[in-house]
Amino acid sequence: MDKLNIMKKHYEGIFIISPLVTENQLKETVAHFKKLLTSNGGEIIHEEDWGLKKFAYPIKKKSSGYYHLFEFKIEPDFIQKLETEYLRNEKILRFLTVSLDKYALEFNEKRRNGAFNKSASKKKDLLNA
Repeated sequence: MDKLNIMKKHYEGIFIISPLVTENQLKETVAHFKKLLTSNGGEIIHEEDWGLKKFAYPIKKKSSGYYHLFEFKIEPDFIQKLETEYLRNEKILRFLTVSLDKYALEFNEKRRNGAFNKSASKKKDLLNA
């Protein structure tokens, strides 16, 4: 194991992009943050585009937004820079970055492998009935 990997921690970050952006602006915004992570020594483990979702309450006078999630490894010092970049980007409505412990990593691995997929478990229940 190299010295750089020892210093990296696992994180999960989700951000919400304004619904007023075009499809190209949406892709550019996601690509910008992906490049920001990778160019600063980060490693993206998993990425999900959740699409346009309606909010429970208005955020910056918007009732919906595009959700995007990254699971990544990076040095802890970089998180402040990433969050500053979120704040500077007017297309970002909200963001949250959390550090993952071993239980969260295990849960994410199971989720990626479909352990909590409702449609798969319903099919399995129907077959066993």
